[in-house]
Amino acid sequence: MAEAFKNLIHAGTVREAAAHLQRAWPDFDAARFEALALHGLDALEFKARALHLCAALEATLPADFAQAAAVIEAALAPPGVGDDLSLLRSGPQGLAGWVVWPLGEFVVRRGDAQPQRALQTLHALTQRHTAEWALRPFIERHPAITFDTLAVWATDPSAHVRRLASEGSRPRLPWGLQLKGLIRDPSPTLPLLRALQDDPSAYVRRSVANHLNDIAKDHPPLLVQWLRDHLPDASPERRALLKHACRTLIKQGHPEVLKAWGLGRALRGELQLSLSPRRLAVGGALQLTVQLQSTAARAQALLIDYAVHHVKANGERTPKVFKGWSLQLGAHEQRILHKRHSMRAVTTRRYHAGRHEVDVRVNGQVLASAFFDLSL
Repeated sequence: MAEAFKNLIHAGTVREAAAHLQRAWPDFDAARFEALALHGLDALEFKARALHLCAALEATLPADFAQAAAVIEAALAPPGVGDDLSLLRSGPQGLAGWVVWPLGEFVVRRGDAQPQRALQTLHALTQRHTAEWALRPFIERHPAITFDTLAVWATDPSAHVRRLASEGSRPRLPWGLQLKGLIRDPSPTLPLLRALQDDPSAYVRRSVANHLNDIAKDHPPLLVQWLRDHLPDASPERRALLKHACRTLIKQGHPEVLKAWGLGRALRGELQLSLSPRRLAVGGALQLTVQLQSTAARAQALLIDYAVHHVKANGERTPKVFKGWSLQLGAHEQRILHKRHSMRAVTTRRYHAGRHEVDVRVNGQVLASAFFDLSL
């Protein structure tokens, strides 16, 4: 069994942090920090552990923020190499990995009066894991200073800093503070996305795609215009980015977005959907079989998704769209597609017993549906 996520911050994290902070500042009270940070740590979940360590940092780092920031920076390991820093951890050379979260939270809590100095520390932290969550309060409280800084970061030699310019300013970043001002008006981030959408790092480009997808949830016309401006003559890398950015609107069957990708036409032919088994319990799997028959004299580009209409506690159903197939259906071709859909329990969804509907959507249009009964 995989280790609990909360254990990414543990007693060893505390001891490593104490040792490297004392190395950077000999007057650091490592014993007090460890006592405060370890007290009650095991009972806490992951985010609570990060905040708990931050409180211990507040009690033991210098009261002067600039001095405290210098201590944190001196305690860090060398910058991570490569795009993926997810496996980076603290070691003999300094702090890195998930300990960056409480360090970033300290910068948020104590650096508000010195935003430029605080952003300098976030620049260092993000190269040892990520500072995407810590950046967001500075966007809210100090937008002018922060966006001026992000414009510089968009050209930084480090891919992690360039990614932070996009990822940290996403309107709806998972786990992060929602930036309601940017949800209402995302225009301040658009120059950053234009500068980064052709970044040499796939890691950065994926962040830009996710950022554009966030914007599309609240401003579909903006993404439609972005496609008009940036899809023609796009490189393969930019096309992949834009396709990923469109995923929410494609699932919703947005006609202009589908048309931009050559997916606006209705299926010329017939489609049949069958489900097996028709009765199953939570933990089982549903087999979808889709049979296509083209009546067209030319090949057709088809994007086929499916939606499971889950039963809610009040008996109503709510649809969740899942990725299906993207294909070229040849002239008069018949094709059979299969998909296994798991109904195992997940933390993000609560299942309720009852009759569930499944529908199949081709280029945004619902063409067939069927039902199955779910038991608990």
